[in-house]
Amino acid sequence: MDANISSAGGFVSSGELSVEVYDGATRRTVPGAVVSIYNSINGRLIRSFTTDEAGQVPTVRLESPPLEFSMEPGEGQPYSNYNITVEAEGYEPLNLIDTEILPGELALQPLPLSAPVPNENTEELVVPGNTLFVPSAPKIWEAEIKPVTETGEIVLSRVVIPEFIVVHDGVPSDSRAKDYYVRYPDYIKNVASSEIYATWPDAAIRANVLAIMSFTLNRVYTEWYRGKGYDFTITSSTVYDQKWSYGRTIFESISQIVDEMNTNFLSRPNVRQPILTQYCDGRNVTCPNWLSQWGSKSLADQGLRTIEILRYYYGSSIFINTAEEISGVPISWAGELSLGSSGSKVRQLQEQLNGIANDFPAIPKLNVDGIYGPLTQNSVERFQSIFGLPVTGVVDEVNVPNKNVF
Repeated sequence: MDANISSAGGFVSSGELSVEVYDGATRRTVPGAVVSIYNSINGRLIRSFTTDEAGQVPTVRLESPPLEFSMEPGEGQPYSNYNITVEAEGYEPLNLIDTEILPGELALQPLPLSAPVPNENTEELVVPGNTLFVPSAPKIWEAEIKPVTETGEIVLSRVVIPEFIVVHDGVPSDSRAKDYYVRYPDYIKNVASSEIYATWPDAAIRANVLAIMSFTLNRVYTEWYRGKGYDFTITSSTVYDQKWSYGRTIFESISQIVDEMNTNFLSRPNVRQPILTQYCDGRNVTCPNWLSQWGSKSLADQGLRTIEILRYYYGSSIFINTAEEISGVPISWAGELSLGSSGSKVRQLQEQLNGIANDFPAIPKLNVDGIYGPLTQNSVERFQSIFGLPVTGVVDEVNVPNKNVF
């Protein structure tokens, strides 16, 4: 048996695992970290590595269940689980539980490290099971097209692909849940890897990814939660939105498809907003007029193309559209903001800048006071410089709608 393959209970298939260790606050890679991979069943150490300058270790081949387990719903778990520990100087030790390995697939496991916390020894992250195997609560029905009044306060003026979205890790009303600033494609990859299997036919994966993208962009375009007084884009609750979990395993085949389709969404004629493309697994929960995830896989097996699968569920008028990409987190246009401005829109701008500063530490963090003073102007100028915009220190209609949308 290959030294890189674990004996995990009689499995005969295998997949690959690639890990990346990085600073969770700055996104900088962490070289010199010790990464150890364990069998989650018996706790046996499989391999230990030290990360290189890119924060990576050699790809490891690990045993998995047979392919057929992910092709039809059944009793057998379609993926195997492994545990990973990470130790690096200057960081809290990390214990990641249940990274997933699918047969014939490359699993990409992000490993975000945190600064040490007094009186705490190890940070633990758990990768929750795929919703096809560990069902989540079904989604509450919503109209696929939202009634909006385009006043500039409730809805964006055009469909955009954001650089970041703000994910509220809980139900909307849970004020204790953490908000995460997540790159838009990373969010889509996370949801798709949480809700379907990377082993499925290409057409089925693409149909599901498009449904996930369009649902997300409807939340962005209509500012659904901001219109209700919240400061986030979407939640991680399947009752309200889609499954997302911090630090979960991503699969390379899904990642590549998302990168190819990054600017796409689903439209209907004469409807400006992306369609709120709701869906369900089709086995534990049925949903007439919504996409069935298992059903989409069956249709792909029959040779249907991506658009044919989508029209089977959403009707013949649905079509694939394209939007332009922007920087930052989109919110409605608020008029010019500059030195001396004040109010709720300045406060919102400051909150967005602070969130983006988590990933771009060259942007100074601000006291959120709703006053556009010299420090806020400096932070805006840093943002404009980083993203290649005219460095004016002014958030105006020329800058904001095209590239610089906060």
